[in-house]
Amino acid sequence: MSHKPTSLTPHLRRLLELLAAGAPAEELSAVAVEAQRSGIAAQDLAEVEQATEAALRVQSTLRQHRRREAELTALFDTAGDLAALRDLDAVLRSIVRRARMLLGTDTAYLTLPDEEARDTYMRVTDGSVSELFQNLRLQLGEGLGGLVAQTARPYASPDYRTDDRFVHTGSIDAGVLDEGLVAILGVPLLLGSGSGGQVIGALFAADRTPRTFSPDEVALLCSLADHAAIAIDTAKAMADARIALAELAEANAVIRENAAAMQRAEEAHDRLTDLVLRGGDVTDVAAAVAALLKGDVAVHDGSGWPLTAVGEHTGAFTRGTEDSGGAAEAAALVEAAKSSRAAAHAVFRDGRWVCAVLAGQELLGCLVLHGRPDLDSPDRRLFERSSVVTSLLLLLRRSVAETENRVRGDLINDVLTAPERDPVGLVARGRRLGFDLDRPHILLVAQSGDAGRERLADAAVQYLFGCGGASAEHEGAVVLLLPCDGTGPGEAAHIAATQLGQLVGAPITVAGTGPAAGPRAIADAHAEGVRCLRALHVLGRDGHGASVTDLGFLGVLLGDRHDVDGFVTAALGPLLEYDAQRGTQLVRTLRAYFDCGGSLTRTKEELHVHVNTVVQRLDRIQALLGPVWNTPEQALELQLALRLHLLSGT
Repeated sequence: MSHKPTSLTPHLRRLLELLAAGAPAEELSAVAVEAQRSGIAAQDLAEVEQATEAALRVQSTLRQHRRREAELTALFDTAGDLAALRDLDAVLRSIVRRARMLLGTDTAYLTLPDEEARDTYMRVTDGSVSELFQNLRLQLGEGLGGLVAQTARPYASPDYRTDDRFVHTGSIDAGVLDEGLVAILGVPLLLGSGSGGQVIGALFAADRTPRTFSPDEVALLCSLADHAAIAIDTAKAMADARIALAELAEANAVIRENAAAMQRAEEAHDRLTDLVLRGGDVTDVAAAVAALLKGDVAVHDGSGWPLTAVGEHTGAFTRGTEDSGGAAEAAALVEAAKSSRAAAHAVFRDGRWVCAVLAGQELLGCLVLHGRPDLDSPDRRLFERSSVVTSLLLLLRRSVAETENRVRGDLINDVLTAPERDPVGLVARGRRLGFDLDRPHILLVAQSGDAGRERLADAAVQYLFGCGGASAEHEGAVVLLLPCDGTGPGEAAHIAATQLGQLVGAPITVAGTGPAAGPRAIADAHAEGVRCLRALHVLGRDGHGASVTDLGFLGVLLGDRHDVDGFVTAALGPLLEYDAQRGTQLVRTLRAYFDCGGSLTRTKEELHVHVNTVVQRLDRIQALLGPVWNTPEQALELQLALRLHLLSGT
């Protein structure tokens, strides 16, 4: 004969399920309420209530076990931190953080004595928000912390502000009030045991509401304080050991260092002296310094651009590499070189050593050493002495370059003045000077206001230093010829305007033309450059660099080649391509819109379409040409391009 389960069974099963799931006490207590509502017998209800009480006791026991497990884990973790002690501050922060977490307090902190000031100070805090509290200092015997340090015993206060067991002071009470603390528990950091124990600090946990700390919580905080005391004592012992070892090794190290320095200085002196006597160049200096210092060495000019580099890790870049950060890198090196000049020593910047190369106080360039962040004093002095040899060679090289440029400048003036008089003789004369006029060149015409006019010619020589170009003063401007390296005239003008402006310290306007090869072509390019330069001044673009191509329709009018097709494509290209691909009439619509004075009504009548169609086409035109297509300047270029396109019959 089978028996049906009583109405008691579901409620007991529910208790077990909640207990297994770790449900809160409120849900466990609710089971008895549900059983009463279900109308079970009084005897069964009593069983459910007793089972509920038992479940709550089990839950409390489990919670205590979990808490104890967390406490033991924290203590083990702290012990592990001590075993691998590297950073005392990190260990102390970890202990304070664990104290706050395990006791569930709003804040925790640790104080240590200051032997010189004869008081204690806050070493580590966690959860603190008051700067006043974080900077508190306590005299021995003052406040709860002072009493803990004086008696070497733990003290707890459920409400510190009303607790008269402690010596209250204005500064301490103000800090506690500013932090909002009420309940505070403090335990000593003890070295040794019994009466001979030494208090080296105190560990605290505090709440911003009244609270009574249990004996288990006091014992836990004492255990963490013991670990903190061990960490501090271990760190002090390690520091004393390091100091002792350093003192023992210092004398021997000084002897070895002096011997090595003398030997290396003698070797460096011999090598660099021999290099100068043999007529070595800057590359030879860089190679010698790299070999002596076992690093990678680069030499940069006064604008920060590289002249030579030895090694794979010099971070070499070339003039004109703005897109890859070349200009920013050059500017950073110039700033580092200025710092070196001010300090009269090499400086360490961005993972490399930089030493200014000077002629008096003039910054000729800088010597850069990569791969030796640990450069010691003897090697640093060797590096700095190498900059003196570098400055002598750069001065010699600059003197030669200035002489060559003056001779080449005379040649450029003759080419610009009378290119037809003897073109063959001009080319032959250039080749004798090491300057090939038949080679394609970019021509730049640079001009400055009164502030920089006298320095512009010298700046041009410095700018061309090492690139194989030439410059000359001509008709109130400076003309520069640069060998073609793939850079267009507009970009070359922009780069030159930036770099010459930095060298001169004033805005420099630069017009770029070319490439041009041969005396006649160079003279024509110069005439175009002069017109472009004049246009830049008229347009208010002083201090900028551009070519006629960059000036839009003005470039078509000013340029010698009158690239009408290029201008039309630049202005209407997106519309022409869209019409060709989709069979639309955007170009015709734009022409009609301008012809009708911007009137939508007249435009739709001209095109025989609905006004919405005109609006949709104009929206498409804006999407293709950009939101400023209808501004006066842009509209003028578009109308000119439309006229030229209509005249071309395409």
